[in-house]
Amino acid sequence: MDLHLHTPASEDWRDPDVTFLDWLQAAEAKDLDIVAMTDHNTVAGYARFKEELRRLEWLEKEGRILPEEKERLEAYRELLDKILVLPGFEFTAALGFHILGIFPPDTPIRKLELLLLRLGVPVEKLEAGSTTVGATEDVLTAYRLIREEGGLVIAAHANSTHGVMMRGLGIGGQTRIAYTQDPNLHALEVTDLGSRSRHSTARFFDGSKPEYPRRMHLIQGSDAHSLEADPQDKNRLGIGDRPTEIALEAPTFEAIKAVFESDEFDRVRKPRARTSRDPLAAVRKIGESETVAFHKRLSAKGGEQERIMRDVVALANTRGGKIVVGAGAKRTEPPIGVERPRVTMKMFQEEIARRVVPPLRVQMNLLQVRGKHVLFIDVPEGKEKPYALDDQEVYVRRGRETRMATREELIALVTGRPLPAAGETSTPPPEEKEKAKSSELAVRRSEPAEEGPIPPSDGVEIVGVEERKGKRRYIIRDLRNKTIVSDVSRESAKRLWEYAIQQHETVKFDPDRVTWFGDMGIWHVEYRAGKMRYDVVQRLPNGKYVIYYGVTEDGFTGPWAELLPIAKEMATLQMKHP
Repeated sequence: MDLHLHTPASEDWRDPDVTFLDWLQAAEAKDLDIVAMTDHNTVAGYARFKEELRRLEWLEKEGRILPEEKERLEAYRELLDKILVLPGFEFTAALGFHILGIFPPDTPIRKLELLLLRLGVPVEKLEAGSTTVGATEDVLTAYRLIREEGGLVIAAHANSTHGVMMRGLGIGGQTRIAYTQDPNLHALEVTDLGSRSRHSTARFFDGSKPEYPRRMHLIQGSDAHSLEADPQDKNRLGIGDRPTEIALEAPTFEAIKAVFESDEFDRVRKPRARTSRDPLAAVRKIGESETVAFHKRLSAKGGEQERIMRDVVALANTRGGKIVVGAGAKRTEPPIGVERPRVTMKMFQEEIARRVVPPLRVQMNLLQVRGKHVLFIDVPEGKEKPYALDDQEVYVRRGRETRMATREELIALVTGRPLPAAGETSTPPPEEKEKAKSSELAVRRSEPAEEGPIPPSDGVEIVGVEERKGKRRYIIRDLRNKTIVSDVSRESAKRLWEYAIQQHETVKFDPDRVTWFGDMGIWHVEYRAGKMRYDVVQRLPNGKYVIYYGVTEDGFTGPWAELLPIAKEMATLQMKHP
């Protein structure tokens, strides 16, 4: 547990733009079971956290929740199933001594605010999160009032600055005895828990001194004012960097209180050193593989972001796995880290939500490794394979490589069969072929026809359409990457596909409105997504027409090149007279 943690509601919080979901994810990354939100003289942080949860739950109940809000709510629920979050505060008593008050999770916010007012926090500073709040109650009165309201009373960093042991103040005596032996005090938070020195705090409060007869429960806490530790200052810890291990029957407030009110002092201790505190070392031990991908540095110009997105899709289509961003696979090589880590993590969350189809939930964690921020993306094996990037690109992870799926691999993904071994080809049974044709997102490689017209080198063709359950479903050929995707609806289509379906449904094709050049012609010109795009038409020998939507100038290759001068002239006229 870590019972001394600040949030963005504290005035001296050091991480800008951190959300409460980020806060909880940081606690999970440190394997914490119990945490307390203890902002300076306020419960505003805990109140905002609870309010966000209430709002998301209300939106879900009313049927108004958006997909990204639903995903956020589910992430909260998963974390709160693992972590007990307790409300509390760090109170500044008279003469500047700090006291932690920690309460059961069902304690009303208003009750805690009323308690802070009784302790002397001015109403105008009740949400400020400031350490300086003017004249307040003395230490012993604060102990009594917090305990009377059902809280745990813990003297914060007792052997350090603002601690009731009065280190460095040159005073003490009867006041120190009173402040550390008061019956309303449950525990002392110290910075040397586990020390075997004869000058340790534990030795001082072991009950052997006549003037300090009460043996005290001791804990440690991180006093974190940011998610991660400051590599330039060893005293500025992050969430979970200085936790306490406590033996409980169950992870509840009542169980903690029972230990602190008992004489079972051996149930609280400094956690044992972990054998693998470096998550990067554990992943590097596996190395680049079918389930682990490393990206040493993140560079937009180098296309690294796009390669990471392909890895996300590939791992979901294969066995799932982990993506490491900001460090390479070599064990001896120091991590480079990720610049603007929170912005980067949010960007990938948004890109995955926007570009991966069907929706895929991944878990992201930012961890400090040797003073650098490294992003870990955990990708589950998908339950709705195949997953595609931008509705068109299907990738798989084979060995150490991510590559576009072959025809055989696509059929296996659609039919639910295991992927064939690398280089292996197989013919599925007839019933599986039918399943592949009708399954959602049944994607296959588009092979050029032996006869017939040659399409442009980019743009989109609507190959077919059918009605199912009152909705139109389209088969779309994407000429940019030579793939065909079936079972596409107008709602699921994006960008160029959406435009093609919209044109198909709303604009009736009229060959008399086409500017013809032999059997090829230009039907419609439109400026879209920073480029002039052309809807072009091909007249077949049987009298039918094929329309290619959204072709750019780069798509006028082969026989279509002769049409390009006419297309440019039409574009010029379009720009002059839209």
